[in-house]
Amino acid sequence: MECVWRSRQGEVTVRDVTRELPDHAYTTIATVLDRLVDKGVLRRRLSRNIKHYTAVGSSGAHTAVLMHEALAADADQAAALSRFVSGLNPDQMASLRKALER
Repeated sequence: MECVWRSRQGEVTVRDVTRELPDHAYTTIATVLDRLVDKGVLRRRLSRNIKHYTAVGSSGAHTAVLMHEALAADADQAAALSRFVSGLNPDQMASLRKALER
């Protein structure tokens, strides 16, 4: 996902990601990108038999979804939230306070 969000064009091909992650096989990257499409995290368009991938949301939106999923999976959500908040630095705490005030 970082490769997609960093892309200046706003989209990437499998080859683009392979250049950034040379230790991973082309086919592995292609599979992961297609699975992210299936999960609704990426969009895919075909142009001249080349698949182009774009992010459905921002990095922040993706992080929020992951946080919601993790929280929903925890039986003791109050404890999880408390532990999360206790690990925030002062700047993060200020951002959280502003968000809660809105």
